[in-house]
Amino acid sequence: MKIPHIPVLKDEIVELFSEIEDGYIVDCTVGYGGHSEALLQHNQNIKLICIDRDKEAIAFSKKRLEPFRDRVKFIHARASDSLSSLRGYDIRAILADIGVSSLQLDKTQRGFGFESDRLDMRMDQSSMLDAKKVVNEYSQSDLERIFREYGEMRDAKRVAHLIVKERFKKSFESSKELSSFFAKHIKSRKLHPATLPFQAIRIEVNDEIGELKSLLNAIEDLRLSNSLIAIISFHSLEDRVVKNYFREWAKSCICPSDAIRCSCGGNHAKGKIVTKKPIIPTGREIEQNPRSRSSKLRVFRFEQNKRS
Repeated sequence: MKIPHIPVLKDEIVELFSEIEDGYIVDCTVGYGGHSEALLQHNQNIKLICIDRDKEAIAFSKKRLEPFRDRVKFIHARASDSLSSLRGYDIRAILADIGVSSLQLDKTQRGFGFESDRLDMRMDQSSMLDAKKVVNEYSQSDLERIFREYGEMRDAKRVAHLIVKERFKKSFESSKELSSFFAKHIKSRKLHPATLPFQAIRIEVNDEIGELKSLLNAIEDLRLSNSLIAIISFHSLEDRVVKNYFREWAKSCICPSDAIRCSCGGNHAKGKIVTKKPIIPTGREIEQNPRSRSSKLRVFRFEQNKRS
């Protein structure tokens, strides 16, 4: 079986989870199954629950992980919707590799790449909203909003206006056409001119920030004990969400910020932040896998069940 993908921060994930002797690890975004395979190979006693909302990812990973079939359970769904059904499992760790997967980027028919003849970008292909609809039907103000919020583009208003003006003549039909349009109207020295607007459109199509928050809320609702949570993000918006959730989980005092003294008891911390600073790929990994360059890994340990 040809494996077309190198999992990001694989060695760091394996090392991080090496202390786990038994129980289940949940891979919330199995993708090509690279992290899951490495974890199963390095620990003969653990079992994995592999989740993905992309049916193609589930099908691929089932074939790849066939040698471990007695130790793997697959779920085709959003992880945020699935975790509540896992309350009876001995979950020792949860891994989520957030954002678009290499499986989705590599297949031009999925419409994620700059050279694709389709304009799609759906992680779940049963979803009603796709990139074509966003680009051709969103109002100028909504386009400006997603470019500003999800692409962090300074020229969001100008680019939104240009899209509306252009589509009045002819609708955008492919990612190739759209990326060429951005290359013509956006100046960028370090990144391809289409990188940030494509990111913004993709996040909107898949509700990626909302899904990340829902996932973190679902993890919190599990009330895990002595369990590691490892989240890999690829841009500042995701990383900021993860960092803020971990900080909230680590707070002992939950009194209002303007309180004169603590009256809550100061024992509300759900655990501890393992990574004070995010783990990033080595120069060698970036050289071997350029897609890893923007990845950041943050880790939290739930220590015991605490109820407020």
